[in-house]
Amino acid sequence: MPKLYQYLGITLFFYSNEHEPIHVHAKYEGKESKAEIHFFHGKISKIIIKDKGQGLDPKKRKEFEEFVNVYADEIVEKWVSYFVRKQPIAPKVITQRVKNVRNFG
Repeated sequence: MPKLYQYLGITLFFYSNEHEPIHVHAKYEGKESKAEIHFFHGKISKIIIKDKGQGLDPKKRKEFEEFVNVYADEIVEKWVSYFVRKQPIAPKVITQRVKNVRNFG
């Protein structure tokens, strides 16, 4: 289970036996959500947040969604590195709140 990021108390990670679509999981205080990254014509077209069980609380879910919107390209690179190239992933700690600048559509 490679850990990718620690962000405002949220742990973002892949499970070791993942499947497509490309996605990343987030855990905070025992609750979990995931973000699916979808493509159209080779470009990220949308990100869909799904809850596992109860899911993250609304504040943490919003922080997770904003983070994935900003870091989506890097998350995709890490997915390819880990699952395709079989390379290890070094986790990052992000202490500054991100600002969502991505607009899909």
